[in-house]
Amino acid sequence: MTERWLVVGLGNPGPKYAGNRHNAGFMVVDALAAAEHERFRAHRSNAEIAETRLDGVPVILVKPRTFMNLSGGPVASLARFHKVPTERIIVVHDELDVDYGALKLKEGGGAGGHNGLKSLTASLSGPGYLRVRFGVGRPPGRMDPAAYVLRDFAGPERAELDLNVERAADAVRTILAEGLGRAQNIYHSAA
Repeated sequence: MTERWLVVGLGNPGPKYAGNRHNAGFMVVDALAAAEHERFRAHRSNAEIAETRLDGVPVILVKPRTFMNLSGGPVASLARFHKVPTERIIVVHDELDVDYGALKLKEGGGAGGHNGLKSLTASLSGPGYLRVRFGVGRPPGRMDPAAYVLRDFAGPERAELDLNVERAADAVRTILAEGLGRAQNIYHSAA
């Protein structure tokens, strides 16, 4: 039997934040759930989950219902409950240091100022999870990065957003089916 994975999308709950750059992770797990005709349901871990199979691999799609900075608690709770080790957790998140439209895939690493990743790393006792870094680019001029990620994608970005979300969802599927190395060869740095 194939072992279960957690695929975690990072974001902030509620309609106010739905189109924000910071919610790119939610957008990707929503796309994965929709493709499988699955609906999210509330879980006692303080997350919304959808259980499904992606290319034959059992997964739990996860959207923490805490705000971004507290994402780690619900994810760690689900990982313990379902006995999923850190190396079988894929986290999809927005990334300022990656150009809009590009993806970077990796295992482990630092948080780079991303408070959601800081929370996950602390709650999971290390950074050994896999990451699909969804490029949102740097803020223009002197705009505060925190304000930038809490803004909706701009007009030209929105025109490509669905395609970029689908590419990130495909990258997750490839990691599950063929491994991180293969997914990096296909999607890493692609614009």
